[in-house]
Amino acid sequence: MTEPDDDDSRLRSGIQSIEVGFKLLQALAASPRAMMLRDLAAAADMNPAKAHRYLVSFQRLGVVAQDPVGGRYDLGPFALQLGLAGLNRLDPVKKARPILSQLRDEIDQTAGIAVWGNHGPTIVHWEESSHPVTVSLRLGDVMPMLNSATGRLFGAYLPRRQTLPLIERELRERQQDEVPDLPRTLADYDAVCADVRAHGAARIRGGVLPGINAISMPVFDANGHVAMALIVLGAQSVFDAEWGGAVDRRVRAIAQQISTELGYLGGQTPAGDAGHS
Repeated sequence: MTEPDDDDSRLRSGIQSIEVGFKLLQALAASPRAMMLRDLAAAADMNPAKAHRYLVSFQRLGVVAQDPVGGRYDLGPFALQLGLAGLNRLDPVKKARPILSQLRDEIDQTAGIAVWGNHGPTIVHWEESSHPVTVSLRLGDVMPMLNSATGRLFGAYLPRRQTLPLIERELRERQQDEVPDLPRTLADYDAVCADVRAHGAARIRGGVLPGINAISMPVFDANGHVAMALIVLGAQSVFDAEWGGAVDRRVRAIAQQISTELGYLGGQTPAGDAGHS
């Protein structure tokens, strides 16, 4: 029997240093915010000096970025590109992208897709209308839970144990915000979520972006779980955000179409109805 050569043996055994360094990326991905070196090293069960050497290399590759003022580390631009590439390979997003382009052409409003990521509702695709609105949103941006249509949608349909840390953090951090209709307590947010479930969709009129209306519609998978959210937005002067209006009806039909293609039967109880569990 022929013994494997050293190259084959090394190939099967992998590169240990990569696996060790990857623990730092796992810790960053699991954290809701940027981390100091000592905390990041502890989370990865690593000596800070050793962690710093890995982080220097990760920074050169764009996998990690460091705040020049506070010195905290976070995932870098290449990590975001990698994550978005993975998300865009998911079947629900693949199915939705060409349909979303058709929707944009039909209603001539900016349309997008959001999925639930490590840090909350994350934008993974945009289709701009012929009269694009001036927005500061970019691919990979995370939408707020309290006063974005998409954040409220996921808050209503995902299990509360999954969303509660983000909701409570925003409730603490935004107590002084002078934003109309911003929930101030968990009870207020529960009422908002109940309204979302009652209408089967979420809407915002001038919430995150002044002068901009938005509707967010859930797409369900075969198990009745929210696979993603369809988003449409536009200037209040030209965007009909009324329930039962032209935009609502068309986006709702598209969301139902994609849900059906993903195997959702419609008679199942969406997982979000257990959102307070």
